[in-house]
Amino acid sequence: MEGTVIAEGQLAPDFTLSDQHGRQVRLSDLRGHKNVLLMFFPFAFTSVCTGELRAVQEELDAFQNENVQVLAVSCDSMHALRVFADAEGLDFPLLSDFWPHGTASRAYGVFAEDKGCALRGTFVVDTAGIVRWTIVNGLPEARDLREYAKALQALRPEGTGH
Repeated sequence: MEGTVIAEGQLAPDFTLSDQHGRQVRLSDLRGHKNVLLMFFPFAFTSVCTGELRAVQEELDAFQNENVQVLAVSCDSMHALRVFADAEGLDFPLLSDFWPHGTASRAYGVFAEDKGCALRGTFVVDTAGIVRWTIVNGLPEARDLREYAKALQALRPEGTGH
């Protein structure tokens, strides 16, 4: 892995990426409105990534609601992410970090230069845009959804008190 992973307490690097439908999503547009569960994943259509994103979809009400937005980011093209989202029935934004290749992943310190993909980096960003929780799993290592569910529950709605 190249670069330093963004640490808790730091301002989350802003980005604007296309979702699987070609809509532009800018992280800073959520500031003041929603906490963000930001999940970087290596590749669409691979077994571990598919399993993780299906698990998020199955528990989506716990992760995406009036206080939280789920954003999943990979270096796959927008077109591949559209087919993947449709095939898996994913109802949250899958963001393409395809070009310039890995720019957002690099900003968060989770781009694997030797593989050309994002690592399994997960960041909980509060309504002020501050990273409040982070973990990076190895490529073959699935994430534990319960861990970031706890991190989200620790945030107070509307960014009041920390």
